[in-house]
Amino acid sequence: MTIKDPQSMSEALPDIERVRDAKAKLEEAGVKYILSCWIDLFGVPKTKPVPIGDFELVCMGKGPQFAVHSISFVPELGPADSDQIPVPDLDSLVICPWDKTCAWMFADLWWEDKPYNLCPRSTLKRIVRETAKQGYATFAGIEPEFITMRWKDGQPVKAFDDDPLPGEGLRPRRQAFGYDVEYSIDSMGFLGELIDILEELGWNLHDVVAEGAYSQFELDFHYTDVLGMADRMVFLRVLLKEIAKKHGIFATFMPKPTTGDWRSGAHMNASMQRIDKPGVNVFEGPDGKWSPEAFNAVGGLLRHGGALTAIACSTVNSYNGLVPKVGGFEGGTFTWAPTHMTYGYNNRSAMLRLPQSRFAIENRAADMCMNPYLGLGMTAAAMTEGVVNGFEAGEPLNLDLYTMSEDDLQKTGAQRLPRNLLEAIEILRDDEFAKKTIGEQMHRSYLSYKVDEWERYHQTVTDWEVQEYLRLY
Repeated sequence: MTIKDPQSMSEALPDIERVRDAKAKLEEAGVKYILSCWIDLFGVPKTKPVPIGDFELVCMGKGPQFAVHSISFVPELGPADSDQIPVPDLDSLVICPWDKTCAWMFADLWWEDKPYNLCPRSTLKRIVRETAKQGYATFAGIEPEFITMRWKDGQPVKAFDDDPLPGEGLRPRRQAFGYDVEYSIDSMGFLGELIDILEELGWNLHDVVAEGAYSQFELDFHYTDVLGMADRMVFLRVLLKEIAKKHGIFATFMPKPTTGDWRSGAHMNASMQRIDKPGVNVFEGPDGKWSPEAFNAVGGLLRHGGALTAIACSTVNSYNGLVPKVGGFEGGTFTWAPTHMTYGYNNRSAMLRLPQSRFAIENRAADMCMNPYLGLGMTAAAMTEGVVNGFEAGEPLNLDLYTMSEDDLQKTGAQRLPRNLLEAIEILRDDEFAKKTIGEQMHRSYLSYKVDEWERYHQTVTDWEVQEYLRLY
């Protein structure tokens, strides 16, 4: 996929005839409202709905403007500065499956006739251009996991769980929810609608998985270029919430809603192609084994593993899941979550996995709260740096990291993943490559918010602390 590099907003505007043709098709389909959506620092879409009559104005940069700096924790601008202008990407135009009177477009932000330096989507497009100049394009698939819940007496409970709640009757010994046929069948009203929609969107859905936590699901659909995959993830998070509402439930992307839950991840599977050899996966060697370039890419990812984790595991709650064991765990003891910055063949306890079913490097230290534009951008840049510079990956670690002693782990050289958000953001702060990749102002603003998030969390007295200490001391 070729990403243009417009030097002014006028160069970024779409062809007016294409705009008029798209408008005519939307009106014929019964669309009445347009959602031109830009992305904030955390990967959340923002918009101002407009009537279809203003479609041409929106596409030509004459629609709503936004004071992005007033709401997105990007305080380098103030109330006296110009607003940002979204320029929609017609390639992303889609009729909303949950309400076909609405159409959706992703937009890139412009400010004073230049790309806004705190637009994550524009940042990813810049990274794609920079890696293309080095001869490579990155493709990705993401495995989104989420938990569905409903409200009962003002409290959230699992949406698909017919066991009595504590105190309401006999609860059986909890087994893993994963792959369960009965619960899969019970969930098909919600899941079936999702399957139909994703097939209609052309995402090439392969399957839906009942995951380990009760009411937890994973969607497995085909990979695409990194910009397209980032767009899909943002759209999917909105889609899941809107379809869930129709079924009287809600979806949460919080990695660990309760202590006993399996973590909801969003494993990033990335591969590369040469610009001059499109369609050929660089990671697959001529002998049907992993190529040398694949290990160079692993080397790049490991070199920046902590900084990447700060972006891909972006919340305080994220790090509750990056542990080997959990007491009171539903259906088992071990988490199957990554704990160390290393790699192995099919080793799910490592950050990076070289799976047996595909030539794509799977980064397991990622979850659904991440900004996918920054997460995939860092992934593409780090892999390209590794391949271009021939970084060494070291030896694979194919042992169960959960059961190894600390002495044995130290001998392998495997570094522990950051144990909390503070550790992660301190690594990100000191990673000059990450600063260059996502941009100095983006880097500064992201760190500023995450430090604030950590401080607010760290100053909060939790229920656990009260139960642990109030009467003990």
